[in-house]
Amino acid sequence: MRTQVGIIGAGPAGLLLSHLLHLRGISSVVLEKRSRDHVERRVRAGVLEHGTVDTLVQAGVGARLLREGLPHHGIELRYGAESHRIAFDQLLPGRSITVYGQQEVVKDLIAARLAAGGDIRFEVTDVALHALEDRPYLTFGGERLDCDVIAGCDGFHGVSRPAVPDGVLTTYERAYPFAWLGILARVPPSAEELIYARTDRGFALHSMRSPEVSRFYLQVPPDTSADDWPDERIWAELKARLETVPGFTLATGEIFDKGVTPMRGFVTEPMQYGRLYLAGDAAHIVPPTGAKGLNLAVADVRVLAEALDAFFATGSADLLDGYSRACLKRVWRAQHFSWWMTTLLHTFDTDDDYGRRLQVSHLDYVTASEAAATTLAENYVGLP
Repeated sequence: MRTQVGIIGAGPAGLLLSHLLHLRGISSVVLEKRSRDHVERRVRAGVLEHGTVDTLVQAGVGARLLREGLPHHGIELRYGAESHRIAFDQLLPGRSITVYGQQEVVKDLIAARLAAGGDIRFEVTDVALHALEDRPYLTFGGERLDCDVIAGCDGFHGVSRPAVPDGVLTTYERAYPFAWLGILARVPPSAEELIYARTDRGFALHSMRSPEVSRFYLQVPPDTSADDWPDERIWAELKARLETVPGFTLATGEIFDKGVTPMRGFVTEPMQYGRLYLAGDAAHIVPPTGAKGLNLAVADVRVLAEALDAFFATGSADLLDGYSRACLKRVWRAQHFSWWMTTLLHTFDTDDDYGRRLQVSHLDYVTASEAAATTLAENYVGLP
C-alpha cells in the first residue's frame, strides 16, 4: 500500500488532519489500535474554543455541532461565598466557547471521512514506524504502508514519540499533587455556564454535556480510585463545594460514568523528527483546568495541514521545517494558562495562611479588574 500521509491515531487530531488533507486533495490512511465503538464512546474534553468551532465548521463537519452544541458567553468563578462572572460577551465581543463533547467531534469526523471514502483502519496491531529520516513507512498486522510523511496523533502513550531516537527530543514535565475525579450524571445542569469553585475543601467544576447531562469534577488526592467514591459521597462533596452562595441548589441524579484524571503538564521539543510530525497529546499534555487539550490538537493539525499542502503542491519543505516552532508558541502559552488556572483555584498540601491569602487576593484582582478579566477571557476563549 502507498499513501501520501500515514496517520497514527483516530482521535480528534488524526481524524481532523485526515479530513483537512482530503479537502486539499492529499491522500491519507489512518491507523487506530482501538475499535470504532471505543473511540466514539471515550469520554474526554467538552469545551471548544472559538477558533476550534470555526475550523470544524469551515471543514464541513460542524453541522451537528452548531445544532446541538451549547454556546457559552462567560464562566463563573466562585469563591469566598460569592460568585463572579467573567463575561466573554462583554470583554471580547463576538467571541465565545461551545460545550460539545470530544466524542461527538470524533463521531462527526469519522462519519465525514467514511462518507468521503476515507481509509480508517480500526483495531490494527503491532504498529511500527520505519526509516523516518528519508523514506518513511509503517508496518502493522503483517502489512506495510509506504508514505511520504507520518503524522503521530496517537496520544501520550502511543508508539510515535518513542520511535524517535534517544537524545533527539527534550521533554519538560510538571506533576501536580492532586487529580480530578470526573463524573457524568443524567441530570439537567444547575447553572447555564461553567462554574469554577475554589474552596478550602478543594476545587470543584460544574459543567455540562447537554440539556439533560451534567459533567462534574472534584479535586482529589493523586492516588484516588473511583471505587473510593460511591455516588452518595460524590454528591455530598459536590454540594459542599458548590452550594456556597445564597440561592444555589445543586440538582442530583443518576451517575453513569466516573473516572480519575491525573494532573500534569508535558511538552516535547521539537515536535518533529525527519518525516515524522507529532500532534496533540503525542507532543504535549496540559492539566484540564484551562480546557486546552483538544483545542491544542486542533491548532497543531491546522498548522500541519497547511504545511503539508505547501509541501505536496510546490515541493517546498519550509513550512514543514517550521512546524514545531510555530506550534510550540501556542503550546507554551496554553501550558502557562493551564498552570495559572490550576494554581489559582486548587488547594495544595503545602498551603499555609499566607499562600491562601495570596490566592484570594489574585482572585479578587481577576474579578475586579477589567484588564485581568480580559486576560483570562482571551486565553480561555482561545488566542488567534
